Amino acid sequence: MNHIKSELRQDLVSGDWVVIAPARMKRPEEIIKKIEKRKKVSLKNCPFEAPQASTHGEPLLIYTDPKTMNWTLQIVPNKFPALIHQDICPTLVRRGPYSVYGGVGHHELVITRDHDKNFLHLSTLAANQVFQAFRDRYLMLFNDKCLSYISIFHNWGPKAGASIYHPHYQMIAISVTPPDVEHSLRGSKRWFKEHKTCVHCKMMEWEKKEKTRVIYENKGAIAFTPFVSREPFEIRVFPKKHLPYFENTLDEEMEFVVEALQKSLQMLQRSLKDPDYNFFIHTAPLREKKEYEHYHWHIEVLPKLDISAGFELGTGIEINSVDPDFAANILRRK
Repeated sequence: MNHIKSELRQDLVSGDWVVIAPARMKRPEEIIKKIEKRKKVSLKNCPFEAPQASTHGEPLLIYTDPKTMNWTLQIVPNKFPALIHQDICPTLVRRGPYSVYGGVGHHELVITRDHDKNFLHLSTLAANQVFQAFRDRYLMLFNDKCLSYISIFHNWGPKAGASIYHPHYQMIAISVTPPDVEHSLRGSKRWFKEHKTCVHCKMMEWEKKEKTRVIYENKGAIAFTPFVSREPFEIRVFPKKHLPYFENTLDEEMEFVVEALQKSLQMLQRSLKDPDYNFFIHTAPLREKKEYEHYHWHIEVLPKLDISAGFELGTGIEINSVDPDFAANILRRK
């Protein structure tokens, strides 16, 4: 599988170039050997065992076990928010040559009950409840006219930015569309204008035809290591149905995506010795719905296996030392 020395590959959506350079590593398994064994943290003094006792505020949304009436998941305000909610929308002001908005928005935590079960270890019911909570809270925030975009993400492990071991997820609602999302939206629109099809649907179609990078597939979702992978063992998970908006996804379609995401993360744990990772949802913005029918929401999973250095930071071109074909082959191993 490690058959190419180096290639520059251009992403269909963003137009960004990525260097696939497996020759930089004698054996791709070397990257796996560098992964440190995960250290479990005692639940003693864990602030998420009893969020209200640790002054995270009253739940914005809470789910309970109907048998025990104990909470299973709750969404609470972040104790140290990046943005703060206000009833008045921020206005754009000029500060010299710069544009400035007030830091108004929402920053919330989605906390699951079990101290040791991150997303891949949750039961099917509990995993689907996490995404149900994402969608329910998303629709609640939708009514805030100050907002443009809601970012939903999960940091697992210290290298991925998680300062607390207890599994949790974050939702940050902001008054602008983030630049990486804007980049993706423009690329998707450009492709649609030229080809009259969804660029992400085209990617899925080609991956299914190639077969080499698909790591999991069910009736309604597919997971693969993209041909233009920015990072070693990067994974993307798509609903097969063309859906621009995460919040409009029906239960059955969401369950297919959740299953594909769980299976993908389980492969990462089994094959790569449980690496730290981030996953996040890319979806169309909240406003001007008709403008984004060309888009296709999805989940991106980025294991924290490499460090961007001078070339990557100076050029915006990532160097990936693991061929995505090889990465898929490793992940599919039992």
